[in-house]
Amino acid sequence: MSDYFQGNLPLQSVSVAKSAIRSPEAETELSGKLAVTIAEAASDRKAGDILVLKVADVSYLADYFVMLTGYSRVQVRAIADAIEDKVESECQRRPLRTEGKVEGSWLLQDYGDVIVHIMMPKEREFYNLEAFWVHAERISLPKSDEDEGKPT
Repeated sequence: MSDYFQGNLPLQSVSVAKSAIRSPEAETELSGKLAVTIAEAASDRKAGDILVLKVADVSYLADYFVMLTGYSRVQVRAIADAIEDKVESECQRRPLRTEGKVEGSWLLQDYGDVIVHIMMPKEREFYNLEAFWVHAERISLPKSDEDEGKPT
């Protein structure tokens, strides 16, 4: 077994940076833009109960979690595909890992600084991740054009 890092691993989710040195605030701002882009892509595919949590202050796992509901296995996969397409075109990033695409009841996309959970209603209710991350800051999302005509 080798004790050194082999540098030939694919870094699919690394975006090209203009500056090699970034402040933590700048990194979190980029992560926030990525999280909002993910939420917008999910909304375009009619995902329900979209929740963006800033977990950077309470966890080292990621800066943001994006949780949302898909109402069928086909919709869960379609939401995941839409997220991948939009993030790749707008942020030039691909997920480091994707899990659960075959099953389609809980799909996880790991972008490193943003982790996406796309769940069917039964899984979302059972695992209740929102309660586990109750100390995380909830990020409000911009209203879409469709929401403006709806009564509150």
